[in-house]
Amino acid sequence: MKRAALAEVCQVIMGQAPSGDTYNDEGDGLPLIAGAGDFGELYPRPKKFTSAANMRTSLPGDVIVGIRASIGDKVLADDVYCLGRGVAGLRAGPRLNQRYLWNWVTHAAPSLAAKGRGATFLQVNKNDIAEMEIPLPSMDEQVRIAAILDTADALRANRRQALAQLDTLTQAIFIELFGNPQRNPRGWPVVAIGDVLKSATYGTSRKSGASGEFAVLRMGNLTSDGRIDVTDLKYTDLVGREREQHLVTAGDVLFNRTNSAELVGKTAVYRSPEPMAYAGYLVRLRPGPHVEAEYLGAFMNLPGTKRVLRSMCKSIIGMANINAKEVQTIRMPLPPIEHQRRFASHLRPHAELRTRMQQQLRDLDTLFASLQQRAFRGEL
Repeated sequence: MKRAALAEVCQVIMGQAPSGDTYNDEGDGLPLIAGAGDFGELYPRPKKFTSAANMRTSLPGDVIVGIRASIGDKVLADDVYCLGRGVAGLRAGPRLNQRYLWNWVTHAAPSLAAKGRGATFLQVNKNDIAEMEIPLPSMDEQVRIAAILDTADALRANRRQALAQLDTLTQAIFIELFGNPQRNPRGWPVVAIGDVLKSATYGTSRKSGASGEFAVLRMGNLTSDGRIDVTDLKYTDLVGREREQHLVTAGDVLFNRTNSAELVGKTAVYRSPEPMAYAGYLVRLRPGPHVEAEYLGAFMNLPGTKRVLRSMCKSIIGMANINAKEVQTIRMPLPPIEHQRRFASHLRPHAELRTRMQQQLRDLDTLFASLQQRAFRGEL
């Protein structure tokens, strides 16, 4: 398949930083995309505006790509935006279909990220982008390839949306059965979380690697929506009392005590019958007889509880931290155990459905990656 340097078929518009006195959050001027932190799921979500003159801008349909830190992340411009120095705009020329370009950027993102240089954080320059080679079939063929990839990607997006709705449903069931815990309209007794735990234990500090008796759950294995993701695991060995102290079993709740400010406090219920080790940045909350793991896990993942957790964070060298003692001081309404068990029974079919849908999403991701590879090798 014929190939071309990206700059031959696409305008590369490098962003620039406006002067500090032109920034505002009042809507004065044009919305500013300073970096990937201003990216939404598909379109930009800028937080600031700038009234600076002669700024470089995007047009609707441009692909806006992160070029610092989050190199290769992208969004689609749905309006005119000022481009800050953390991004570049890609504008398809007459020989390049815009949707084909959009899909190619997804495919090429790892290669672009590999070009990153810098001591403090990685970044790429205009030449790094411009010299990248893009396969260039006929326009009709670009349209056909883009349509196939867009269809496959839409299937993935629909599955992700369905999964997000399931997560919202869990919170809705909680509120329906127990009321908003901040207001506690049912008048349940309020306890400190530590009062209803058997134990709150830090994970192992043993080094993990490619082999070992037990898989190790690390902070990256807890998702921000309250699940455990085992697609990337390391392993370790535990001996003697370490097994009791550092193994998690079905019915335990894992809490991420150290992470970035927006991710600290991630919490998930461990449901697998096979024990796993857990690393030192996690705390194992082992429920006592008066609290169900599913109730505790759902409470910890409510938006109101997340706000409380963030207010308790201490910042240590750019990371936020909440220790095990602090977690146990959080106040929680405690409905009768039979009410909590009823809640857990409501969740079981949703958990089973989520597992099936998650596998379907993984299958769709695999299919999409395969289609991308074939498309840009000229085999689709």
